[in-house]
Amino acid sequence: MIPLFVFFTVLFVYSLTSRRLERTVITAPIVFTVAGMLMFPSLAGILKGGGTPNILLHVAEFGLVLLLFTDASRTDLRVLHSIRNLPARLLSTGLLLTIFLGAVVGRFVFPQLSIWECGILSAILAPTDAGLGQVVVTSPRVPVRIRQALNVEAGLNDGLSVPFLLLFAGLSVAHLRGPGLNLAHFVVQQLGIGVLAGLVIGLPGGWLLDVAYRAEWMAGPFRQIGVVALPLLCLVVSDMTGASMFIASFVAGLAVQIRFKEVGQHSVEFAEESGQFINLGVFFLFGMAVVRDWWLLTTASWVYAVLSLTVVRMLPVALALIGTHLSAASVLFMGWFGPRGLSSIVLGLVYLEQQVHMPSEYPLRYAITATVVLSIFAHGLTAVQGIDLYARRVALLDTAAPEHRGLRV
Repeated sequence: MIPLFVFFTVLFVYSLTSRRLERTVITAPIVFTVAGMLMFPSLAGILKGGGTPNILLHVAEFGLVLLLFTDASRTDLRVLHSIRNLPARLLSTGLLLTIFLGAVVGRFVFPQLSIWECGILSAILAPTDAGLGQVVVTSPRVPVRIRQALNVEAGLNDGLSVPFLLLFAGLSVAHLRGPGLNLAHFVVQQLGIGVLAGLVIGLPGGWLLDVAYRAEWMAGPFRQIGVVALPLLCLVVSDMTGASMFIASFVAGLAVQIRFKEVGQHSVEFAEESGQFINLGVFFLFGMAVVRDWWLLTTASWVYAVLSLTVVRMLPVALALIGTHLSAASVLFMGWFGPRGLSSIVLGLVYLEQQVHMPSEYPLRYAITATVVLSIFAHGLTAVQGIDLYARRVALLDTAAPEHRGLRV
């Protein structure tokens, strides 16, 4: 009970000062990760029960399913209609190059891993988390186009990374087990049925929500409950069919807004008020795991972490932004503020829990841990100073510079 007491106490104290802390380098992920680190002696007791690890895994899956659905449902699809838009560039060219370069770098840093296992590592660490540097995407000192691009990228790249993770996982298993595994069947089941499940749940679900909403059949509190029921249906249906619950929930979030335009408003309310509780709990548990694995983190793990947050992130962003005429300061700013956080933790946990005792388990776990913990502190502690420096550079630009234009290039 002591860990729960500490977690709820920290949660209460942080809530009292949350608005003040939003403008500082003390982010919520830093606070709860450090709190978890301090509670490391209790980790053995938490994991002592035989069924507890499965409970933690299900909580993580539940959290990511809600996150993916929420991110997809609140995304204005119009911002992706043209490849000229910054979010589209980051989510297409930028994401693909990040996953490719991350796999190549992983192959050099971890020669004992196959290229497919390095692809798994790269796909897990490709998603960015705007919450680690929330001040970056909310500060009025950052041009609105840059803020929106980073926010939309963080909202969608976790869902777009999942198909690559599933594909590399299937190729890795096929590589280890030989031709006995039907890779095509695996991909169709995970991706194909996942997309189908998302559409079957999202399209009629959105239509029914829209009809009930406009007819005023729904009581206020049940608007949120009705919306949240859809990703939970995706989770259950995916478990029954063997599909990817993450693909299903992400597709459902995109599909439901086709008819029910208000879905983003209600899902965001739930995510910000209730879903945040789960997210902070994940960071608290992650802090415990960091201390547990700290002395096992190899030099290779830290080398990959540094490269993942710099070269693997910044070079693809720079290449994706060619032709936008953004200043070097903007390109550098967008390249650096690609923090790794909740999505990487959960994707890593979900994958590794299913691959216990596999040869690649420990190198992957340590690389993910090192990268995320480095990102939590590096991006959190540099956010305010980075904004100050970047704002001074933007102020020197000509008024016709792309940074000062509207949302479209």
